[in-house]
Amino acid sequence: MEALALVLLLFVLFAFIGAYLRSPTIKGARGERRVNSILDRQLPSGEYKVFHDVTLHTSQGPTQIDHIVLSRFGVFVVETKNYTGWIFGDANSKQWTQTIYGNKSRFQNPLRQNFKHTQAVESFLSLSSRYVHSVVVFVGDAEFKTALPDNVIHLRELGSYILSYRDPLLDTMCVSAITGMLSDHKEGRAIRQPPTLAVAPDEPLCPKCDERMVMRKAKQGKNAGREFWGCPRFPRCSGVRDISTTSVPKSIVNS
Repeated sequence: MEALALVLLLFVLFAFIGAYLRSPTIKGARGERRVNSILDRQLPSGEYKVFHDVTLHTSQGPTQIDHIVLSRFGVFVVETKNYTGWIFGDANSKQWTQTIYGNKSRFQNPLRQNFKHTQAVESFLSLSSRYVHSVVVFVGDAEFKTALPDNVIHLRELGSYILSYRDPLLDTMCVSAITGMLSDHKEGRAIRQPPTLAVAPDEPLCPKCDERMVMRKAKQGKNAGREFWGCPRFPRCSGVRDISTTSVPKSIVNS
């Protein structure tokens, strides 16, 4: 009887441990640690500042952000999802679907979830949306079964995705000021006044990926010296617009 009781006790204990390790909180924490490692290892520390598990206070209450990556190329707000199985969804759906061996479950569209996070960052830093990039990264072995936007990626693509943004948007003084703000906020110290940035709200959207475009100047060919609108994600995206068909924005802050 004692042996049977011990076996039953061990069974219950292992079942409890297994359920605990499979809980969304633990799975999410493991996923965030993997993203931490990738960001710290693959992004040059001289160009990128990485902040993990940042809580910002908004008018709707506190919001927790998994990762914020700061650079001259913008502020990247990273939402981590630790899922397996098949993933079905699109940018506009309220919920996405996870399918494992025919069993379906629904979860909140992470793009919508991260939109609230990017809004919180924009408000806290007094930045326009063109300076803030939303990224959703899946760290499990999930397989996307529907076409998803470029900013929904697997963990293996995270470093290269962020590094694909190469157009400077913020100067070094702004980066330094924002670094201080995020560091102070995370450590609970007083929040300093946000840096004043020259925001350019008039840039058109890229016709291919809907990113806010940047002004460029042709270096060669028959249009050498002529300004045009180019996608900030070039060469990954080659979208262009004729500057003569759009309004000219104010100068942006760059170095």
